[in-house]
Amino acid sequence: MTQTARDYAAMDEGALTAHARRGDREAFRAIMQRCNQRLFRVARALAGSDDEAEDVLQEAYLHAFAGIGDFRGEAGLLTWLTAITLNEARGRLRKHRPQVDLAVMDDTDSRIIPFPGMAVNADPEAETQRSETRRLLESAMDSLPPDFRIVFILREIEGCGVEETARQLGLKPQTVKTRLFRARRLLRRHLERTFANGLTGVFPFLGPRCAAICARVLARLP
Repeated sequence: MTQTARDYAAMDEGALTAHARRGDREAFRAIMQRCNQRLFRVARALAGSDDEAEDVLQEAYLHAFAGIGDFRGEAGLLTWLTAITLNEARGRLRKHRPQVDLAVMDDTDSRIIPFPGMAVNADPEAETQRSETRRLLESAMDSLPPDFRIVFILREIEGCGVEETARQLGLKPQTVKTRLFRARRLLRRHLERTFANGLTGVFPFLGPRCAAICARVLARLP
């Protein structure tokens, strides 16, 4: 009698976890597929590069698979996996990077940057513009200290609440609010510098275009 194939995509978290505890690799694959986006962003926030984030994520998943038998479900599976990913990323950060003294960061500027979600648009030109905007934002986020960046990612990108972010990072809620405020301010400054530096080159009118209009004007002079 042929066993009916399991529909892992349709399983709830509890069923997936139960199968994964029994060593079902396909169940764990489904778990990874559901959690990859947030966990990659969390790893990327602290690791600072795509390649390093992928390494962090891979190691975190290996730890999770080895320890999933100890997962009791007090917190959600994604919360548990996020904690493992944070631990792995922080371990690497301690080895490779000096710590930033966040206490000395200036917090006098009250202006913030809103980051609304972008609507999906199939127009190629709109997609190109959206990709460029995303690149600028990612570059700005990379400029943040890791402890600010992870708060910004969880709050503004992943939509986690203050309390959830505080629990996940082992911080006080007020610290989460302060770091988010400072992250926004630093992002605004970074983007202002980026756009200010680019303004001097907008609407270029040099070379052949400049020569052509000069020639046309001179030709019309009396």
